[in-house]
Amino acid sequence: MDAATPRTMVSVNERNAFTFHGLLGLLLGFILLGAGISGAVLGGGIGAIWLIVVGVLVAIAGLATWGGMFILQPNQAMVLVFLGKYTGTVKGAGWHWVNPFTRKQRVSLRVHNFNSDRVKVNDLDGNPIEIAAVVVWRVIDTARAEFDVENYSQFVQVQSETAVRHLASSYPYDRPGKSEDFTLRGSADEIARALKQELQSRLGVAGIEVLEARLTHLAYSAEIAGAMLQRQQAQAIVAARQTIVFGAVAMVDDVLAQLTKKKIVDLTSAQKAEIVRSLLVVLTSDRGAQPVLSTGGA
Repeated sequence: MDAATPRTMVSVNERNAFTFHGLLGLLLGFILLGAGISGAVLGGGIGAIWLIVVGVLVAIAGLATWGGMFILQPNQAMVLVFLGKYTGTVKGAGWHWVNPFTRKQRVSLRVHNFNSDRVKVNDLDGNPIEIAAVVVWRVIDTARAEFDVENYSQFVQVQSETAVRHLASSYPYDRPGKSEDFTLRGSADEIARALKQELQSRLGVAGIEVLEARLTHLAYSAEIAGAMLQRQQAQAIVAARQTIVFGAVAMVDDVLAQLTKKKIVDLTSAQKAEIVRSLLVVLTSDRGAQPVLSTGGA
């Protein structure tokens, strides 16, 4: 293969490893250790150097045998590697014994929480905001977690912060009056689903399952927080005024219709206009108004 040709990363899939009960390894170690000591003592007694050497080696092998024993708690796994080759994963809780020359790497299968730091980023509209999230995750493929990424815990942290930044720049912080648009502030469930999907696509290569992802902090940056608060207040006031005006117009229309229907008084166009003006003043004013209704006469 040419030295300049890039090598494709080989993905390793998880498989179960075969183990013995730890008691078997303990007994085998005692047997070898006892046999080795006995052989060495016997060799020393009869002056057989070769028997002493064999006895010492057997005793060392007995001690080394105990190096293959390990204990797993519930929701823990042990990844086994022998001579650089992945031989399998042990997931059953209990006392196990394997080849003592196998390298063993413990992996937690429990649920983890990651709280991202507050990061400053521009939203879709270009407004600087502060945002943070919590990610609930667990390892479901120990082989991928150990061999496809360098450090899966650090990988989760880096990819989570990257996903949060990308999410913040993909949606506006808020858009009053446009309920059909997804926003970071007003569409919590939709934003959570989008964040979870993006995280799963990023972390799947490491054998990670994302159980939940939600924003824990969302605010405008300090330099524009005051101005944006004033804008929100102004928008709220305008929206409230519009509601009041629409309601007042409906009420005035109903009053004129009732006066005409019941023929309580005959009103000219000018008198109707005066009644409309006065009623609107009463209904839309912030203060208690006392209008004078003119119906003609001296």
